[in-house]
Amino acid sequence: MKQFILSILAFASLTVNAQDVVGEEAQALPAALTEQPAAAFKFGYLSYSQAFEKMPDYAIAQKTMQELKVKYEAEMKRVEREFNEKYEDFLEGQRDFPPAILQKRQMELQELMTKNVKFKEESRRLLEQAQQDVYAPLHEKLSALLKSIAESNGLAFILNTDNYACPYLNPASGIDLNDLVQEQLQR
Repeated sequence: MKQFILSILAFASLTVNAQDVVGEEAQALPAALTEQPAAAFKFGYLSYSQAFEKMPDYAIAQKTMQELKVKYEAEMKRVEREFNEKYEDFLEGQRDFPPAILQKRQMELQELMTKNVKFKEESRRLLEQAQQDVYAPLHEKLSALLKSIAESNGLAFILNTDNYACPYLNPASGIDLNDLVQEQLQR
């Protein structure tokens, strides 16, 4: 039992001494860091959305999306017009309909309204998916260009300055890539 207590005391003593040594080294560490020069790295920055929208193929993608939206909107208007016509017919004849026909027509209108709502939701989803599909090659092209520019200029990374993500960038450490990217995209 005495040996057990002695070993615990010895271990506690070593632990306290080790903490004192680590504490002294930790206090000396910040001074050592300030004495050594930090490894310099360069970065680039640009407005990704501005570069994306100035790509030559962006106008074609926009036109494709606009044509698709027009088609979906035309179909939504047709379906809405069809519903309105059936609803007007229902309102005109509801006084003369026997209860069974009245209930059948109400159910038809409810089903048609439910289908229209589902179609609108599905249309939105399909348009979003189409937009992702149409823009995917443009994003890939821009990403490849940015990677090439970063590698050729020895950049550690490229920051996107959209939405005030970077309120300040030191021009001595960073390179504004907006003009360079625009120039490369026009080739």
